[in-house]
Amino acid sequence: MTDLYIGIVMNKRSLRILEYNKILSMLIEYATSPMAKRRCDRMKPQRDINVIRNLQEETRDAFLRLQRQGNVSFTGLVDIGASLKRLKVKGSLTSRELLDLSAVLNVAHNVKQYGSGQDLADTVTAKNKNVVASDEEDNIVRNDSLTERFNQLIPLEHISSEIKRCIIAENEIADDASSHLKSIRRNIKLTNEKLHQQLAKMIKSDDAKDKLQDSLVTIRNGRYCIPVKQEYRSHFPGMIHDQSQSGSTLFIEPLAVVNLNNEIKELANEELIEIENILENLSLMAAEAVEDISFNVETLTDLDFIFARAKFARAYNGSEPIFNTDGYINIKGGRHPLLEKHSVVPIDLTLGKDYNLLIVTGPNTGGKTVSLKTLGLFTLMGQAGLHIPAMEGSELSVFDDVFADIGDEQSIEQSLSTFSSHMSNIVYIIEHTTPNTLCLFDELGGGTDPIEGAALAISILNHLKNLGARCMATTHYSELKTYALSTPGVENASCEFDVASLRPTYKLMMGVPGKSNAFAISKKLGLPSYIIDAAKEQLNSDAVDMETLIADLEKSKRAIDLDKEQIENYKNEIEELKKRLEDKESTLDTKKAEILQKAREEAREILEDAKEVADKTIRDYNKWRNNPNKANLSDMEQKRTKLGSKIKDYNKGIDSAPKKVSNHKPKDFHIGDAVEVLSMGGSKGTITSLPDNKGLVTVQMGILSSRLPITDLIIIKEPSFTTDAKNYTAKGARTSVSKAMTISHEVNVMGMTVDEACQVIDKYLDDACLSHLSKVTIIHGKGTGALRKGIHQYLKKQPHVSSFRAGEFGEGEYGVTIVEL
Repeated sequence: MTDLYIGIVMNKRSLRILEYNKILSMLIEYATSPMAKRRCDRMKPQRDINVIRNLQEETRDAFLRLQRQGNVSFTGLVDIGASLKRLKVKGSLTSRELLDLSAVLNVAHNVKQYGSGQDLADTVTAKNKNVVASDEEDNIVRNDSLTERFNQLIPLEHISSEIKRCIIAENEIADDASSHLKSIRRNIKLTNEKLHQQLAKMIKSDDAKDKLQDSLVTIRNGRYCIPVKQEYRSHFPGMIHDQSQSGSTLFIEPLAVVNLNNEIKELANEELIEIENILENLSLMAAEAVEDISFNVETLTDLDFIFARAKFARAYNGSEPIFNTDGYINIKGGRHPLLEKHSVVPIDLTLGKDYNLLIVTGPNTGGKTVSLKTLGLFTLMGQAGLHIPAMEGSELSVFDDVFADIGDEQSIEQSLSTFSSHMSNIVYIIEHTTPNTLCLFDELGGGTDPIEGAALAISILNHLKNLGARCMATTHYSELKTYALSTPGVENASCEFDVASLRPTYKLMMGVPGKSNAFAISKKLGLPSYIIDAAKEQLNSDAVDMETLIADLEKSKRAIDLDKEQIENYKNEIEELKKRLEDKESTLDTKKAEILQKAREEAREILEDAKEVADKTIRDYNKWRNNPNKANLSDMEQKRTKLGSKIKDYNKGIDSAPKKVSNHKPKDFHIGDAVEVLSMGGSKGTITSLPDNKGLVTVQMGILSSRLPITDLIIIKEPSFTTDAKNYTAKGARTSVSKAMTISHEVNVMGMTVDEACQVIDKYLDDACLSHLSKVTIIHGKGTGALRKGIHQYLKKQPHVSSFRAGEFGEGEYGVTIVEL
């Protein structure tokens, strides 16, 4: 597995020139373990497309896991290779080595949990305790190319927990590591206490105060002693273990504690032996699983290395390139990874489809060399399994080798000039180039006579093109621009230069040769104009025409690119608007269906409720009609009020017209006034009593008489009427003249119900009689004939109607009724 990542050694010189080693140095910073760091440092590009795709898939899956689950920690993954070798031969490990082994097993446990999504599952569970399933949970169980590695980890928790139980720190073994160790340490503690008690008794006695240098107990050569003054040594029989530099103090072990010191020494030796036994037992336990531990270390190193690539890609916002073996390259928005990501200008570059040779021209410091290195470095990074800092959908080809001739290779030691050094490298490139090779040249043919250099450059590039290699070269030679314009399979490109500011924009423009802009740059830097003008005169007409053509092409290219960008923006905007419209239509259709369904349900409820009310009202009416004496006007009024409230509730929010409000005062109401009852949905009635002190009036509506508040009534602006014949008689003399002057000979009741029409006709006939009219016309329309029939039934019962008939031709026929009074 390790050999897979070491890869195949490409041209070392190209790796150095393209600064591939700097990429590896940056990658190393994202690895945790020393093993993964070494693997990063040795990583080389691959040549097998299947291996490359596997590496890219691993990087992508790790990248997605980082986005979905957050970082995975490999802290604690250390190099225990030497320890594993000793375990394989049943050797014993030190406490430090066992703690390292336990840390590695702990990493295996945590990483395995991360791989199964357990950490994320715990988080999702905490946030969604009552949710059965969610998108997060779907992501948790999704398998990828790393799943098998995670699943194969063997945490060996029993070994890890046993080591942590027995070893507290590198130099500290737990008392509970074994029962014998616990017993030894208990005995040491007891013996120590006994010894200190005896020594404390000695140094605190009145007889010893003046004979001791200090009233304390000290240790010399591992034994407890007391500091005695030289002149009183005979007063403390025992063993002398040390003395001060001046010789005035002797460190004596009193005879009374010699046996206790010996006992402590023996117990300490027993403790060391028991600790060695504990370490040996732990080592034997680990040795039984040494193969599993070795596998864990290898797998964790793989994962650490893979996640280092993913973290590196996340740092520069990289994407997975699409690889092919056709020599086709299409970089979209590529950014050189070694430049500051916030200021680097992205480039678009294609090669290997319509043309295999790309010639880049433009001013110095314009970005030509950066574009060259970007292509070479992207190829090396991609073939090593790294994502590239470019937009999604970028494509790269797998090459057997990448050759680069970039920079000043002058060598004083080898007596090589710049041209000679470059040419030596170019000779090597030509000798080793194959059809599946990428060749990069910076200032090809430079460092010598321009005419000869340009001829050599054209010849070299033409040879490589005929071999089928993919080439990219930068130059200032106009001959190479002409060569690209006139040769099939060769394309021009240039680094854009802003003539207004005399600064490069670093944008790579495909299909357009560039200008060196030497005159413009020199003028800005202060070169006198007369020198520049004289230089221009030195140019022949062909060169001038070529520069003019290039300038026109560059201008046209910019205009086309601007149009393309605008068209692309318009397309995106149209697609966005189209999507929003589709979403809106879909939402409207859904809401429309919901509203209709809700309306149907509400309508059904209203109809059912109305039917129930109607049925009950008919039953009550029949009961009251059959038994007039039992009719309770109070109950009728309550039912009417309740029905009015229900109608009012249904009308809430339905009628968009402004609600009618009564602003009348009590003095505005008179007996006989026609009014509209708001609570009854606009039903009409007649005032039969004036407002009382509570603001209530009596309103007659057909056969129903109700006491209503004046706030529920609106006075209708029309002549009042009353059913009281006496009032008509009393007023007849005073009103007949005015009625005759204002009343019409016809009344229009079209569109009314029979009851409404009869009410209007009743009042009209009264007024007609008061006005002494002998014949009137009732306009009711033809329709279904129901209104005409109802009016005729009403007229038959009126005593002041002499006769009536349907209208004749010219009178309105069956749409009117002629009434004789």
